[in-house]
Amino acid sequence: MKRKVIKVVVVAVVVMLSVMLVGCGGKKPQAQNSGITGAGSSFIYPLFSQWATDYSKSNGTQINYQSIGSSGGIAQLQSGTVLFACTDQPQTTDQLTKNNWIQFPAAIGGIVPITNISGVTGNITLSGTVLANIYLGSIKYWDDAAIKALNPGVNLPHSQIVVVRRADGSGTTFNFTSYLSAVSSTWKSQVGANSTVQWPGTTLGAQGSSGVASQVKTLPNSIGYVEYSYAVQNNLQMCNMQNSAGKVVSPNLTSFEAAAANANYSAANGFNTLLVNMPGAGSWPIMATTFAVIPKSVLSTSNGNALKTFFGWAFSDGQKTAENLSYVPLPASLVKSIQAQF
Repeated sequence: MKRKVIKVVVVAVVVMLSVMLVGCGGKKPQAQNSGITGAGSSFIYPLFSQWATDYSKSNGTQINYQSIGSSGGIAQLQSGTVLFACTDQPQTTDQLTKNNWIQFPAAIGGIVPITNISGVTGNITLSGTVLANIYLGSIKYWDDAAIKALNPGVNLPHSQIVVVRRADGSGTTFNFTSYLSAVSSTWKSQVGANSTVQWPGTTLGAQGSSGVASQVKTLPNSIGYVEYSYAVQNNLQMCNMQNSAGKVVSPNLTSFEAAAANANYSAANGFNTLLVNMPGAGSWPIMATTFAVIPKSVLSTSNGNALKTFFGWAFSDGQKTAENLSYVPLPASLVKSIQAQF
């Protein structure tokens, strides 16, 4: 009787150890379509999240994407913990060559200033210069003469502006500060453009676009910057902007598409193109491209084939979802050029 009990216990322990081995990353064979992993840009996360859900339903493959910021995604790709990264700060040709990576656009969308101004229910209008001066700290109150001049008839309070910015390494910050550098020589010389910068004045940092949206939603008289979908999801006031043609435009798919129509992507430099302060009367001035970055060594593997299949689906079936979330659908000519890199 004792021998039977011992045999049962031994079998149970073996089964338990086997389950633990698989659960803890042991070298047991994984089930087919167990998933592919990526990390990086929070700019693309609202779209990627929906893509992952839709693709899993149609294909059975799980897409595991961590929204940790562009810098974090590149760091994870370099350490080999993910198969691909997404970044809104494009890698240079030298960086791509050094790491033996390919890079291509995955999504195009708008960055919008968001506000929570006491007593103001509609969108206010800002110019690039005024926005830069707010973040420089030289415009401190909502009823500053420069803001009032752009918003006649709006009862702006004499309340100090609470300036919110990203605390993590962010491609959204890179594109936002690239825009401020394009419209303000003071910003360009004193701060510049990067995924992290030395923010002047008094600012409040937040993790990710979701963190910025949450802070602005909570804090009266605050201003921040996020990808458009975060503003919509959180029902936040968005600023209209005076663009490079001197026209006031609202943030929406129409103005995003007008700006993106001026893009000139080239595979020769890894599609490295910025979409800030683009020409055109209807163009939204603060745009960004999220780039997917994949090691060339991955492309010839089964994981690489799974990635190529997924992005092929995203560039066809997934473009309607992109449009519904107010990302700009990728032009067919650009998709063809991207797929030639595979």
